[in-house]
Amino acid sequence: MPPADPTAGVIAEDFAGMKSQAFGLARRAGLTPVLCPVMVRPGWRYLPASWWPMPLRAIRPLQMPATCMGPSGVMISIGGTGGAVGAAMRARGGRVVQIQNPRMDLRKFDLVIANRHDEISGPNVVLSRTALHGVSPDCLAQARRVWAPRLAHLPRPLVSVLVGGGNGRFRLGAAEGHALAAQLGRMIDCDGVGLALTPSRRTGVEVREILSHHLSPKGAWVWDMEGENPYLGLLACADAIVVTADSVSMISEAVATQAPVMVAALPGRSRRIGLFMQELTQAGRIRVFDGRMRDWPVAPLDDTQAVALEMCHRLNLK
Repeated sequence: MPPADPTAGVIAEDFAGMKSQAFGLARRAGLTPVLCPVMVRPGWRYLPASWWPMPLRAIRPLQMPATCMGPSGVMISIGGTGGAVGAAMRARGGRVVQIQNPRMDLRKFDLVIANRHDEISGPNVVLSRTALHGVSPDCLAQARRVWAPRLAHLPRPLVSVLVGGGNGRFRLGAAEGHALAAQLGRMIDCDGVGLALTPSRRTGVEVREILSHHLSPKGAWVWDMEGENPYLGLLACADAIVVTADSVSMISEAVATQAPVMVAALPGRSRRIGLFMQELTQAGRIRVFDGRMRDWPVAPLDDTQAVALEMCHRLNLK
């Protein structure tokens, strides 16, 4: 039997977006990620994690593999809560790589991996243009083999649509759902495209119903949230992608493909996401979605592999 890849303990709350980034980084570095979920005790959520005087007392006991501790192991923390716990674990002698700005002293980590739009710097900081993820060429090729036959009934070019949801920065309610459905319907009518759409778990039920009601009669395939998640298949099979503006992660995964990416604007504002999209626009990788199919030459943009190699170099990981 070949030796197993070294293990990386992932210190994170059990959210899909956080796991995707940490697991993607670990696997690109040749590490096997193991989630060590951060479960905050009642009462502590009312205080920012960076203010916790003793973070390990604010959470339920962390189940960390022994191989991840000590000078030869590695732990990956992500986000503010994960970062507070990761810094505490490093103080006990472990090596910790932090993903995202921890909003605390960066010297509390062996390495901090952040996006350029986070606007931080330091000798132990590595910056990327996009969010980290696991959407590698091999991953896309595998998804294409599975999903290409399932989507073969749709006209070409095939436009894959990735829909997020409202958050503290952007709004995606019924009004926005109707507007997006009208734009997508116009593209079907005017450009003769096939359309496959996947909501996310953050997409409101009403928005999902609006999109399905308007687009399914036009021949679009809209995932009903039942059965196998088509997200990777839609990324892999797309001739073009439309993605809502609320999610840096979804946009980052979309631009890792070979398809041109159009971003559907939403009401709201975020300086960080604005800087992120400005850089990708200047790189020619994204354009604003205006209700029509647009095609232009692109190349995959994905900094995850380069960041993983830099992490291995700095931590002397084999």
